[in-house]
Amino acid sequence: MKIYTKTGDKGQTSIIGGRVSKDDLQVEAYGTVDEANSIVGVAVSTLNEAEEELKKELEDIQHELFDCGSDLSMKEGAEDKYEYKVNENMIKRLEARIDVYVDEAPSLQRFILPGGTQAAAHLHVARTVVRRAERRVVSLAERQTINPFVRQYLNRLSDYLFAVARIVNAREGRKDVEYIRGAKVFRTDDD
Repeated sequence: MKIYTKTGDKGQTSIIGGRVSKDDLQVEAYGTVDEANSIVGVAVSTLNEAEEELKKELEDIQHELFDCGSDLSMKEGAEDKYEYKVNENMIKRLEARIDVYVDEAPSLQRFILPGGTQAAAHLHVARTVVRRAERRVVSLAERQTINPFVRQYLNRLSDYLFAVARIVNAREGRKDVEYIRGAKVFRTDDD
């Protein structure tokens, strides 16, 4: 089987329901989601063996990122023929996991510097790429109809990746490094 088709050699690519320029905002949006997915894969590859549950959770998210890309790769009007994959239950599941990780993590009052363990650093990179994907999706949504749950999912996913990066550091005994020039931005029950 050949993996190259040569159909994109003139700067066009196929999407569900048609073809568009490879520099189209739609391609940029789902391409950035794909980039985030790859970085999540790098992060998974650096997690220690004790994190099997977290690895499985992140692998599920990689599948969901493919779902996001699929939903974003439909030519406007094609959603009448195809069913969207990303739904509200996926967002609720992320929210539930965020709540678990926030409760497990040390309290936080200031912004933190991205980093720590190798896995946590990769999760922070994934978080920032997800934020960029979200910005691309917001721009796309201003131009054409999209599945609104994709935008919500990406918004929640970046929060999830932040929480998971902190948990990975905490479980490895690495303290987050606070941004020392910043004010207290997160309030605790004691404040």
